[in-house]
Amino acid sequence: MSDPKPIEVFYWPTPNGWKITIMLEECGLPYVVRPVHIGKGEQFREEFLAISPNNKIPAIIDPDGPGGEPISIFESGAILCYLGNKSGQFYPRDERQRVAVDEWLFWQVAGLGPMAGQAHHFRIYAPEKIPYAINRFTAEVERLYGVLDHRLTRHPYLAGDDYTIADIASFGWVKLWDRQGIDIERFPAIKRWLMAIKARPAVQRALAIGADGRKRSEQDA
Repeated sequence: MSDPKPIEVFYWPTPNGWKITIMLEECGLPYVVRPVHIGKGEQFREEFLAISPNNKIPAIIDPDGPGGEPISIFESGAILCYLGNKSGQFYPRDERQRVAVDEWLFWQVAGLGPMAGQAHHFRIYAPEKIPYAINRFTAEVERLYGVLDHRLTRHPYLAGDDYTIADIASFGWVKLWDRQGIDIERFPAIKRWLMAIKARPAVQRALAIGADGRKRSEQDA
């Protein structure tokens, strides 16, 4: 029997990109990285648009998709669910447990990620510093950290006792707390959770992918 073909990951080392490489490393699925340099606008190329119509990374192509046929998937939350179902890992089969994962996964993709991204933009990258925008998005991110800390005070992980795709989804954004104007010492449960995830070997391997390219692009910016 031949080895499975690797999943193609269209990637740049950002919080959303990290979600997918972390999941693949955790699951032990074979993959190959296809860099998409977002600082150079490579996400707007026609060939990338064909698999990611929103012009955003990450996206994947799994040559061994449902029925053995290739499938392309965009949107990080959808990719995490697909990989969880494919591997049978970090995404529970039990419906009650899966609903808890979905709640926190959707909380991240609809709230934490967009708000933290706006905080990054207005605090770091915007050519004009707009106090209203900085204060608005910083305050909303701080509120979301309060929600997260409250949850993690009562449970070791977002969906309960087990590490899941909900944690993988949120980790990359929370890892950059200092860029969001957050004092992590005010959120001890989040700090404990961050340290536990950072210590995982699969997470360390995933974060190393493309790290030099990210550093150079930030220096250019």
